[in-house]
Amino acid sequence: MATRCGWCGEEPLYIEYHDHEWGVPVTDDRVLFEFLILEGAQAGLSWWTVLQKREGYRRAFAGFDPATVAAFTDDQLAALRDDPGIVRNRAKIAAARGNARAFLDVQAEFGGFSDYLWGFVNGQPVINHWQRLDQVPATTPLSDALSRDLKRRGFKFVGSTICYAYLQAVGVVMDHVTDCFRYPDLADAE
Repeated sequence: MATRCGWCGEEPLYIEYHDHEWGVPVTDDRVLFEFLILEGAQAGLSWWTVLQKREGYRRAFAGFDPATVAAFTDDQLAALRDDPGIVRNRAKIAAARGNARAFLDVQAEFGGFSDYLWGFVNGQPVINHWQRLDQVPATTPLSDALSRDLKRRGFKFVGSTICYAYLQAVGVVMDHVTDCFRYPDLADAE
């Protein structure tokens, strides 16, 4: 039986996410937008809650196409507040449209959101060597810097803790613990 990071437990959906996505470097802008929306939705909630609603988010937010989400009308946003497939928080739903618009601005300025994001680490993932989960921080100077810059650009629900979770999810930061079976493969990116 494979040893995994302790946070993923025994739930098959969590195991699938841990084994195949978490900490794997992402450069696809659509996927980067997806995680930006999902991590923002998580604010104040558990990742498990959001992960269970991921398919609902894909449906509700046009497959995470930022141009489509940026063009959502007020009526479309209002309708989403009745959708049980997502977190029905008015501010988080409105932030998705605003973040899509800001995301498109970043793409236009940098040639891609991936170029912008990976520029914070000179194109190389930060590989940590934590032995225990209690060593993993909730924020770092990197997440602080990303949060400040995203806020300056008009993004919402991008505090430093959310940004650190985002950086972990998309592999800009690799925080699998050293005894996790995923650690050796992902640490080789160093």
